[in-house]
Amino acid sequence: MQLVTRRRAATLTLLSLFGLAALAAPAAAESALGSWEHKKFGDYPYTGNSKYYSYASAPKASADIVDTAVAAGSFTTLVAAVKAAGLVDTLKAPGPYTVFAPTDAAFAKLPPGTVEGLLKPENKAQLVAVLTYHVVPAKVTAAQVSGRKSQVATVQGQTISVDGTGGGVRVNEARVIQADVPASNGVIHAVDTVILPPK
Repeated sequence: MQLVTRRRAATLTLLSLFGLAALAAPAAAESALGSWEHKKFGDYPYTGNSKYYSYASAPKASADIVDTAVAAGSFTTLVAAVKAAGLVDTLKAPGPYTVFAPTDAAFAKLPPGTVEGLLKPENKAQLVAVLTYHVVPAKVTAAQVSGRKSQVATVQGQTISVDGTGGGVRVNEARVIQADVPASNGVIHAVDTVILPPK
């Protein structure tokens, strides 16, 4: 997969939340993950008072995001969707990535037939857009968002609202129910709701 060319260079979006820059995603969601030129926010040890435990200072994980999700046992629908979208190899790449990962219970909250429809081959582009809307092309820990609000660029190309105030973390309408699950190429935050891109 090629990095962003000069003709498709991503727009720099300043995220005052972190005081660092992230690259805004290209419009084509299906190839977005592979066309990002990543910049790390940095791996900072957890020093805040959030109720969520952070693994930021723990030893580096050996399993990548995909294998970590498989081993967790609570992301079977997400893993199936990642496979159907053809994003497995990408999410096994060095990254780093932050994935706001809907649990199986989160997918079960969608209207009947939604998941089955997204998994159909003819709906692959829509599935890729939904999945990449859950991915930030940098490693972002709970400590970095604690007590703050920001709009964060996703790989899909649109932004998500990350709210670390009020003693927890919310991503759009979803609530983070398990933060900072470490992976060798980033971090996973389990969320209780599938977040859908604005139309």
